[in-house]
Amino acid sequence: MLTERHLEIFVALAEEEHFGAAAQRVGITQPPLSQGLRRLEALLGVRLFERERGVFLTEEGALLLPHARRALAALAELRETGAREHADGRRLRLGLAPEVPAPLAADVAAAPVRAGNRARISTVTAPTATLLSDVASGRLDLAVVRHPSVLHGLAAGQVILLPTWILAPARPAESGGTPAGPSPRRLPVAVRPRGEAPAAHDLFVDTLASRGRRVETVVVTDERAGLALVAAGQAVLVTADEALTASRVERRRATDPPLPLRLRVVWNPRRSGSGSGDPAGTAQLLEDVLARQAAR
Repeated sequence: MLTERHLEIFVALAEEEHFGAAAQRVGITQPPLSQGLRRLEALLGVRLFERERGVFLTEEGALLLPHARRALAALAELRETGAREHADGRRLRLGLAPEVPAPLAADVAAAPVRAGNRARISTVTAPTATLLSDVASGRLDLAVVRHPSVLHGLAAGQVILLPTWILAPARPAESGGTPAGPSPRRLPVAVRPRGEAPAAHDLFVDTLASRGRRVETVVVTDERAGLALVAAGQAVLVTADEALTASRVERRRATDPPLPLRLRVVWNPRRSGSGSGDPAGTAQLLEDVLARQAAR
């Protein structure tokens, strides 16, 4: 098996060009160094050094030397990163649904630190279904997910309702500056794939259809893609991002019917998070940030 010591012997001998100096450099005697070199050459299937008049790299050795150096550097970086993570101590691993607007997501992630939690914060953005799986498996300590969702034994805080806006293509204006004529033909609603949050998706569509109208949807990968369709006059989009807009796009509050973004903080009560400490207490901090946004 190729080991780090084999690589150290190779690099040391290439740079020192002397068996004794190379052995001293790697902290062994010359016989084990020679044995290690023979083992490395057997593993690689090439002769690395000419030994008849001094010690010189063969053509194959010269080609492999940069790879050996990079491998040693990568191993050193791996050890340094591990030591740094150990020294840093606790880590709070937080997941956020992609529907959470970026400024709000930043405030949510910062809330534990601002409250005195000294854990390092790491965040991921992923669909609700993925976040629920990751919290259940322990890959995440807490997550902000769309509601309703099937929790499968996870604990959850209160449901927070964030206001939303409907983005639609702007209607052309008459000479006096007022919109010309009636609203354009009914456009499909841009939505993310149902599999990302099935129950929340169905509730959203059912609410849209509560006025007895047939609802058509078009699937987009994210809100930026949805906004592009709106700007192109091909869809409407419901978003909680109060800053999301583009030219020739109209914004109005989604109130008829209300289409709030329903969010909830979840955690696994059977697991002790590495940085979450009291997960219910940390969840309350996140909820407080969400609730302040909902009250605006």
